[in-house]
Amino acid sequence: MQNKGLVKLFAVLFGLVSIYQLSFTFKNNAIESNAAELAESKIEASAEDRSAKVNEFATNYLDSLATSKETVFLGNTYGEVKQNSMKLGLDLKGGLEAILQISVKDILLGLSNQSKNPKFRKALDDADEIQKNSQNTYLEDFFVAFDAIKGDTKLASPDIFANRSMVGEIDLNMSDDDTKAVLETKMDDYIVSAFEVLRKRVDEFGVTSPNIQRLGNSGRVLLELPGVKDVERATELITTTAQLEFWEGLKAEQFTTFLAQANDVIKAKEKSSTEDEEATTEEQEMTEAEKAIAELTGEENEVVNVVNPLSDLLVTPGYGATLAMVKLSDREQVANYLAMPEVKALLPGELKYTKFLFGKPTEDSELVELFVLKGNRDNEPPLSGAVVTDARQSYNQANKVVVSMQMDSKGAKIWEKMTGDAFKTQSQIAVVLDDIVYSAPTSTSGPIAGGSTEISGSFTLSEATDLANVLRAGKLPASAEIIQSSVVGPSLGQEAIDSGTMSFGIALALVLLWMVFYYGKAGLFADIAMLFNILLIFGILSGIGAVLTLPGIAGIVLTIGMSVDANVLIFERIREELTKGKDQKSAIQDGFSNALSSILDANITTGLTALILFIFGTGPIKGFATTLLIGIGTSLFTAIFITRLLVDWYVNRGGKLDFATGLTKNLFRNINIAFLSKRKVAYVVSGIALVASLASLTINGLDQGIDFVGGRTTQVRFAEPVSAVEIEGILASPDVFGSATVKTVGDDNNLKISTKYKVNETANEVDEEIRTKMYDALQPYLKGVSFEEFKDLSKENKQVGIMDQYKVSPSIADDIKQASFWAVLGSLVVVFLYILFRFKRWQFSLGAVAAVFHDVIIVLGVFSITYKFMPFSMEIDQAFIAAILTVIGYSLNDTVVVFDRIREFFNEHTNWPFNKVIDSSLSSTLSRTLNTSLTTLVVLLAIFIFGGESIRGFMFALIIGVIVGTYSSLFIATPIMYDSVKKGNAADALKKKEEVIDETVVK
Repeated sequence: MQNKGLVKLFAVLFGLVSIYQLSFTFKNNAIESNAAELAESKIEASAEDRSAKVNEFATNYLDSLATSKETVFLGNTYGEVKQNSMKLGLDLKGGLEAILQISVKDILLGLSNQSKNPKFRKALDDADEIQKNSQNTYLEDFFVAFDAIKGDTKLASPDIFANRSMVGEIDLNMSDDDTKAVLETKMDDYIVSAFEVLRKRVDEFGVTSPNIQRLGNSGRVLLELPGVKDVERATELITTTAQLEFWEGLKAEQFTTFLAQANDVIKAKEKSSTEDEEATTEEQEMTEAEKAIAELTGEENEVVNVVNPLSDLLVTPGYGATLAMVKLSDREQVANYLAMPEVKALLPGELKYTKFLFGKPTEDSELVELFVLKGNRDNEPPLSGAVVTDARQSYNQANKVVVSMQMDSKGAKIWEKMTGDAFKTQSQIAVVLDDIVYSAPTSTSGPIAGGSTEISGSFTLSEATDLANVLRAGKLPASAEIIQSSVVGPSLGQEAIDSGTMSFGIALALVLLWMVFYYGKAGLFADIAMLFNILLIFGILSGIGAVLTLPGIAGIVLTIGMSVDANVLIFERIREELTKGKDQKSAIQDGFSNALSSILDANITTGLTALILFIFGTGPIKGFATTLLIGIGTSLFTAIFITRLLVDWYVNRGGKLDFATGLTKNLFRNINIAFLSKRKVAYVVSGIALVASLASLTINGLDQGIDFVGGRTTQVRFAEPVSAVEIEGILASPDVFGSATVKTVGDDNNLKISTKYKVNETANEVDEEIRTKMYDALQPYLKGVSFEEFKDLSKENKQVGIMDQYKVSPSIADDIKQASFWAVLGSLVVVFLYILFRFKRWQFSLGAVAAVFHDVIIVLGVFSITYKFMPFSMEIDQAFIAAILTVIGYSLNDTVVVFDRIREFFNEHTNWPFNKVIDSSLSSTLSRTLNTSLTTLVVLLAIFIFGGESIRGFMFALIIGVIVGTYSSLFIATPIMYDSVKKGNAADALKKKEEVIDETVVK
């Protein structure tokens, strides 16, 4: 091998960089471990709810450390250390992953100024229906729906989009096509604005490495918040409408009489309620003797003292538009009082639409302002945030922090009138975002023209910056609803880490031992290269900021099994060269050279399927594809170069390598099996398997997960074992969900509950309703666990209650199904073309793709036949699609190695009959095929047994796929190729030897 010095340099550099990147992870883990120990020592063992307090102390300690500028490691602050450490996915750390759909319908309504045009409204309703079974964007379906019913009506009608708010962009003379182009541009602008609002809100959580990204042009946003504790708050924050409004302020003195009357009404109502309760209690509980004593003592005539329910909650009287100051703890109660119909009826006619809103709480105060704003019948503000074109944090003449704001021409006119009126009446204008008053400035210099103004208030620099951000990005009145979500509790995440680590360790140990057992000292060199390979994989993952998920760990472990293949190919070729009588150095030289073509072809085909999986996958599945792609690249580097360096170093020092041990020296040697003569038997066996699979798929179908059908799945853990059948009967009853599927997951006290109850409704309120119904129905099995404890996903070491939640709307389920179909089909097409390019004969592509179809159908058939009685979940979901694509890659890997040997034998043995070339090629690769398959199976079995319940079905699919894929590469792919070509033509094509690599690379 030439350029050894360069290879050594790269190996050292790659190794050092990987160690450097991983050092941040080790340091971060050490700091977090120290924080946990410190928290344990600070909280007394007898403290109530000690676990929660320990977690809170550790979290606060780490938060304070994260904001510190003090360096803790290699010149980096803790915040930088944490940022550079390995990122853990939701399934390992817990947290929230969601796909949000920004309401394009809301945007269209806003652009049309809430048009009442019947055809416009009908098109919106029709688009809603079309969307249920459509793969188009909402805007595209709206255009289709409108074109179907428009008649003479144009989109650029004055009562639709050619309105005052769209002046300069859409006019009455524009055609529908031109109007559509404008709407598409505006839609993209608004979705970008909504995306910015969501990004800003996500940043407020302070979670490590949140991920937020747009998904195409559909208005969908992928959001990942690993490690977030308060999932309900997170959900509420990201789905609340980003609505910026400007309202005119009223004056507090106008409400003096109203407050007194409201207080009296509330007092009378509460007094009446109290007396009714006491009377009821006395009638039920007082005996005749007690009544007599009460008459003598006069107790029954005692006056019931009722405090002033509303007035006592208004801490200090307000001024201007501030009605009063209220304690933060009393905010909800005051809002409830003011919303009472009896209280609202007390407002005089000119104030009947008054809006009562609270201000933005300041950091160090326990009080919050209660504002009174001038409302109207339609509850629409005089000015909305849609007119704001820019906002920046700045300073006024008194050097106070303010927010400078610029509006468009329409907004400027309305703003000039509002500020003029405010100046005349000495009133305020409230800046309201999501029903919270951010500030209520006054106009001190008369009407403000031009749309340029300042918002003043008691702002800190960061608050002013935040307000400027939301003013710029918060102008879109469009809701965002969660159409797919996955919530994993930290307890389940820690269990996944433990099981993943165990499976990784066991699989690695088995592979390392097997290589030494089979290849002796050469196997030891392969093990060193493999360990270096693992270092590189983790180093690259950490360096590029990739997120490690449970399927990602499975991808790494699978990479270990598949990386053995490259070393096995090389060592088997060296053994063949030694058998031919070549000296050790020549055998090693030729072995590496001859194996390289097969190694490249096999890894490229697997890499292509992994790439397609990366493109079409989301979340954990993308993590699996990422680690697989990285693993393929590092495996090639370590097998071809690092193993070669070690082997050459040992041989050049005078060492002797047999590439075998005493037990394996003659294993799989001198094999000569007539595979082609047995192909008819194989066709019959495969035909029976295919017919049985297709019959079962037709009759039994598959256990489709909610990824493909929509619905909600919740994993619930009980204190004691429960019957899945019994629980299903309870939850499927008409008074609970009407229909439900319950399966045992792992232990008998873990259940996976799926339901389609209100499947088309994705609001948070429906999620809460389902949790409530589930809790009420399961109470007898929960042993006194409260509802809050049952649904709380923030606690670590949680033993009873909801452990994770998953939700998919039917619309996105259709998209997932379509993406899965294209992923599988795309991988087959790409591989067909690659094999055609490499082997120059379509018959080779046909044999390979036929074998892959064979493998996929049988894996599906096994799942269809066995899912009803297997003791683990065999749902068909996105993870299963990842397994299918991996099976495709593995099957092709085997097949390509065989095809490479066939091509080689045609060139070496030009006088051999066609069938002898095929049989000899299959026989000569049998050692490699079985060795690689057995090693991979050992790895998969280790993950299947020890890797956690959540990926057991995924691993089972891979195990079946490896077994079937090994069989098909021997008995399906090659025989079909053989039967589909003419012997002479095939021989002529294959005799054209191709130079795969530059010979200088391996010399």
